[in-house]
Amino acid sequence: MVPALAIILAFQLAGEVISRAAHLPLPGPVLGMLGMVAALMLSPRLKELVRPTAQGLLNHLSLLFVPAGVGVVAHLPTLAAHGAALAVSLVVSTLLAIVVGALAFTWAARLIGSEPDD
Repeated sequence: MVPALAIILAFQLAGEVISRAAHLPLPGPVLGMLGMVAALMLSPRLKELVRPTAQGLLNHLSLLFVPAGVGVVAHLPTLAAHGAALAVSLVVSTLLAIVVGALAFTWAARLIGSEPDD
């Protein structure tokens, strides 16, 4: 388990180093994840080494939401003061994301020549 965790963290570290050194707008963990996906596709041995640990982490992923919940509770006065603005911005941004997604889907369907279902 420790070697697999070390490999996962090494990919995250490599992504962070690359992101900061190249001043990329992509977060380091995302670059590390992309590198790890590529490495896992190329190496079945690495895939089998990391799989049990990754599965264990995924099984307990809900535990990672505890710090976020604590943060929300710690900032309740701020949330209460700006709650209405936050609610409006969440609703508006969600609706905007739905509209943009639908427009992008429609555009892509026209681009590839897909016909709507009758």
